[in-house]
Formats: sequence, C-alpha cells, structure tokens
Amino acid sequence: MADHPVDEKLPPLKMATTGLQHVAAMYAGVVAPPLIVGAAIGLSAAELTFLTGACLFTAGLATFLQTLGIWKIGARLPFVNGVTFAGVAPMTAVVASTDDKSDALPIIFGAVIVAGLLGFLAAPVFCKAIRFFPPVVTGTVITLIGISLLPVAFGWAQGPSPTADDFGSATNLGLAAITLVIVLLLRRFTRGFVKQIAVLLGLIAGTVIAIPFGVTDFGPVADADVVGFPTPFHFGAPQFQIAAILSMCVVMVVSMTESTADMLALGEIVERPADEKTIAAGLRADTLGSALSPVFNGFMCSAFAQNIGLVAMTKIRSRYVVAVGGGFLVLMGLCPMAASLIAVVPRPVLGGAGVVLFGSVAASGIQTLVRASLDKDNNVLIVAVSLAVGIIPIAAPEFYHSFPENARIILDSGISTGCVAAVLLNLVFNHIGGRERDAEDVTHPMEAGDEITESSRAAAMP
Repeated sequence: MADHPVDEKLPPLKMATTGLQHVAAMYAGVVAPPLIVGAAIGLSAAELTFLTGACLFTAGLATFLQTLGIWKIGARLPFVNGVTFAGVAPMTAVVASTDDKSDALPIIFGAVIVAGLLGFLAAPVFCKAIRFFPPVVTGTVITLIGISLLPVAFGWAQGPSPTADDFGSATNLGLAAITLVIVLLLRRFTRGFVKQIAVLLGLIAGTVIAIPFGVTDFGPVADADVVGFPTPFHFGAPQFQIAAILSMCVVMVVSMTESTADMLALGEIVERPADEKTIAAGLRADTLGSALSPVFNGFMCSAFAQNIGLVAMTKIRSRYVVAVGGGFLVLMGLCPMAASLIAVVPRPVLGGAGVVLFGSVAASGIQTLVRASLDKDNNVLIVAVSLAVGIIPIAAPEFYHSFPENARIILDSGISTGCVAAVLLNLVFNHIGGRERDAEDVTHPMEAGDEITESSRAAAMP
C-alpha cells in the first residue's frame, strides 16, 4: 500500500528546494516580532541579531516537533511553526512597564514558559472542540485566515517601513507586480518540478530584478557572523510575574484557537482531515515548543497560516518537506550568515509572492464553504456575520481602541473573533434547542474531507 502524500519522501533536491520555499514564505513573519520587541527594549545591533537568530532556531525546533513528532506530540502534517505575532502587543507592554529594561526579556521568557506548560496540559481538553467545527465553521475560518493575511502581503508590497520615503512608491509596487506576474507565468506555462517551486523562482527572479533599483541590500550578508549559537538563557534566568503570565496565557488561548483552525484547514487541503487525536498532538507540539523556546531565547510559537497557502498552491503535501524547512531554520539560527541570505529578498518581492500564497488560503476556505449547505438561510447567516466580525480588525483597525489592552489581544485578531463567532452562531442555529438539522449541516470535518474533488481543489490554483 502506497504512503499517503503527507508521508511521502521526495528526492533530495526537490525536498531541499521546496523546503526552502516554506522558509522564504515565513521568514518575514518569524523575524518581525524579535525585531519589534528588541527595538522596544533598546538592544544593540549584535543583541538584536542574536535574538532574531534564536527565534529562527526555536521555530525550526518547533517545526520538527510538528512534522516529525514524538510520542503523542506533533500533528505529523506539513505544518510550519514559528513566533506568533499575537504575542507582540503584550510583550511590548511588558517592556513598557519594566523600569529596568534588562529584566524585560527574562520576564517575557518566564511568562511564555508558564503559558506553554499550561497549554500543554490543556491540549487534550481543548481539542474536543473539533466537533463544533463543521464545514460552515471551518470554511469561514479558513477564508478569514486568507483574508487576514492579505493585508500583510499588501504591506510588504509597499516596502519595509511605513516611515520610509519610498513606502508605496511606484518602484516597490512595480517589483511586487513583476514578482506576482512571474509566479503566475511559471504556474501557467511550466510543468512538474519547476511549476511546484514557482514561488521560490519568483522570489529569486524578483530579487535579481530589484538590484538595479537599489532595493536589494546585501549588507546583512557582509556583516553577519558565520557561526553563532543561541546560548541558553543568554539574557538572564527567567522571571515569573503574575501580570505577564496572565497576559501570555491569553495569547496562548488565542494561539491554540488559531492553530486548531489551521490544522483543520491543512487537513482538508492535504486530504488527511484532522481529528481530535491529531489536533491534540498538534497543540501539544505548539505548546511544548513555546515552553522550550525561551530556554534558547525565543518567543511563543504557533502555526504559520501563510505556509498552508503554499501547500495548497504547490500540491506538495509531504510533511518531510516542511521538516527540511525546519532544518533550514535551525541552520539559520546556528549560522547568521545563512539567515541573512533570506533577508536579502526585498519586502516588495515578498509581497508579490504573498498575494498568491495568502489568496490560495482564502480560496481553500471558499471550497470548504461550497460543501456547507449554504442553500439554508441559517448557514448563510453564520457565514455572513462571522466574516463581518472577523474582518473588523482589518477594515477598522482602531474599532476596539477603547477596550482594555488584554481584551484587544483577542479582539484585534480577526481569525480568533471570527472563529468564536462562527462556533457560537453554529451552536445557536444548528445545535441548541433540539432544532432539526440535515446531517450535512453539522458534518464533522473528517467526514466531509472525502468529498473534496480534484476539480474543486484546482479552483484555488493560480
């Protein structure tokens, strides 16, 4: 009996290039939190480089846990883990409230360790929520994941910094458009291996084209060290403060909610629907990775939704490909010069590729909604209101400005609020009160997975 595509081991060259594609897709998201938090603390350039490398290293370890797994830990899906952006706001709040900035990172690390361990213990209970994720819910959440990520791509397309003079310039937008066109042309007119690594080739081509415009900066490569190791507790032993711990526990709940939605989405795409056992194992990897990350000076880890779009687009479903990507992340953490090679890719070039990647996630959600019995008014209402709630932080970023900072950690995540809204509305309209329902209205994601046809999957492809 042939292995499922998720368990397939590809030829070495194909494994390496497609794994590198995953790293390219997630790199900016991994390095952004340490850069923001490090800048808030006032770290030197050397310490900032160290912190960034540590986050790459721990992202690689967490990805190993998810893809390869040990015992009951790891979803064993092509699931990329990295530093969650949801933790940036509470971490910067910790920095602001700390008189001695040298204590900020130890306090953050202590809070992440506690939140990670508590999340690990809660995973078997949290995963039981899967029965409240029928296609009408999962389709809505997957669509929201894609929609929520698209503004990130649009921001990249404009440039690296909103305060820069060339932010949103014709040059930056042009480079993003050229990269997008290259990826689309490769997807349309090539076949086989070249077609599958279209995003990586597009990033390389876009970077080369950007050189004459002075947008490509090779300075990070020249300044980087060849070898470096994230010494355990480099910034000091962890400190445990109740306020910081509570704040990071809230982030952990948000992270676990998003990871559950991501696993359901990825399970649909790779045709190995995530059941309770898979989700529990995946959440254990998320939370254990988060608890171990501060030991090596990293932050809380969570699923990276942008890589789900890459899986959907390339149709390469092997978890070993993503494990190789995790290996590249570990290498970058140990070799700052290697990490700097990815940093050479201009942000507008990443933005052009991101449009394809993140749009593919939204398209996958729409595919799932096709099977959600939208001919029934109740399900249409669930989708309509949940999408509206989830889009609020995108359409009106200051909508919740008067709420407490801790509440905004959840409210400013459209994925989390949209997910909660969809689950609650589905309970009200399809569960509570003994309301009669068609079986397909509450079909479990696992049971629905076999209904995805090749034609519906192809609809998401560029």
